[in-house]
Amino acid sequence: HLGIIMVVNMEIGMITPPVGLNLFVTAGVAQMSIGRVIKAALPWVAIMFLFLIIVTYVPAISTWLPTTLMGPEIIIR
Repeated sequence: HLGIIMVVNMEIGMITPPVGLNLFVTAGVAQMSIGRVIKAALPWVAIMFLFLIIVTYVPAISTWLPTTLMGPEIIIR
């Protein structure tokens, strides 16, 4: 569960200023201004923040697949 939260936080960090490395790479590859890329990325950032909040407070979402495939005892150990 903690791993999922960390990965989503890292994804958000890679597309938000001041670091925003993925924004600069996208702007360079697409030959677009950084402002235009940031405006295009804003809805996705909002969706990721919403997903982060949901996964943080409802851990059953992030543990559903391992529980389904390997049984509940894998989570309990």
